[in-house]
This record gives sequence, C-alpha cells and structure tokens, in this order.
Amino acid sequence: MTRKQKRLAVILGGLLFLALAAGMTAYALSQKIAYFYSPSDLAETTVAPGQRFRIGGIVERGSVLRGQHTQVSFAVTDMGATVPVRFTGILPDLFREGQGVIAEGSLTPEGVFMADTVLAKHDENYMPREVADSLKERGVWKEGEPLP
Repeated sequence: MTRKQKRLAVILGGLLFLALAAGMTAYALSQKIAYFYSPSDLAETTVAPGQRFRIGGIVERGSVLRGQHTQVSFAVTDMGATVPVRFTGILPDLFREGQGVIAEGSLTPEGVFMADTVLAKHDENYMPREVADSLKERGVWKEGEPLP
C-alpha cells in the first residue's frame, strides 16, 4: 500500500467508526424518549397500551383519592378533557388540587394512566412549559393569571 492509500484507509475507518457511534447513540436515545400529551391531545390520538409517555395538565379539584399506603388516584385536566391517573409512591410535597402536574407512565386498555413518576410545580410562579403551552393554546390560561 502506498502512503496515500494508507491515509485514505485511516480516514475512511475513522469516518465509519464515527458513523457507527452516532447511529448507536441515536438508537439508544430513541428508546428513552417519552412523548408529552395533554388530556385533549390524548383524546384525539391513539396511544398503544403500555407505551410510555408523559401527560400534563392541572390536577382536577375534588379528584384526589388516597388509597391504602401510598396509592393515590386523581384526574389530570386541561379544561377540555380529563384523564384518570393512578400512582403508587410518595407524591411531591407541593402536589395538590388545582396545581400544574406532569406524570410519566403508560395507559391501560381501560384508559387509566398508570404513573410511575409525578412532578409538581416548585413555586408560585412555575408551570411546566409543556402544560403552560397547552393551556395557552386552548385559551384556558394566560401567564400571570391564577390557575382555573
């Protein structure tokens, strides 16, 4: 092999290695993506039971029911649609009715969202971006106003 051919082989090998590493990284990340839906979006689309995604909105007033131990049932709404949620675990301290929330988990065939993670707002001015955008889009909430 000439010097020029060796250099070309090293460059092509390096490019092949980089392409393989980028492909493997993209594949690994695609397995961890959790899509975000508002309750109205969820009502309009079809999500396969067991598929992981996030749902966000406002905890509906009067919907929080505490079961045995750490089991909690509540409903998430965007004032257009409502989705029942079940969660087993310790809720964030700031979780309460009428506050913004994002839950991650999957939908059962019965239409109940089984959450394994629940995130609540952390201060008086915070609303999760996805939830705020969804509520603004539907004309339900404007920044700076109290939650409905």
